[in-house]
Amino acid sequence: MCGMETLNRTAASEAWGLIAELFTSQRTRFLAIASEFDLAPAQLGALKALDPENPIPMRDLALALACDNSNVTGIVDCLENRGLVERSPSASDRRVKMLVVTPEGAELRARVKQRMEEPPEPLKVLSEDEQVVLRDLLRKALAR
Repeated sequence: MCGMETLNRTAASEAWGLIAELFTSQRTRFLAIASEFDLAPAQLGALKALDPENPIPMRDLALALACDNSNVTGIVDCLENRGLVERSPSASDRRVKMLVVTPEGAELRARVKQRMEEPPEPLKVLSEDEQVVLRDLLRKALAR
């Protein structure tokens, strides 16, 4: 049994390392997609984090982006200048600014999401059956 636990940890560690390598290699792809849509990487991250159906306070976006509230102000300024988001006062506290995705922002967000969900080259080399197995294992690992 002890040998099996060590084997599983080793396999899990190797899998985690490979996942990290895959994501690290995709940084250039993320930057290219941001550029393709004329967005700074932080703006792309913000647009992805916002839900057109559910406005959120600016502080929640800061949490989602793991950055300071003051950084979010600049990011939102740029998105607002492009007509992608609007600030509106909260119904419960007028000091809180809610971020509302505009129809133009929702359309761009959908296009960005579609582009980002295109599998990277390393996954395209897997057969369809292998892609299904990988998807199912990741769903299981994330309990979805």
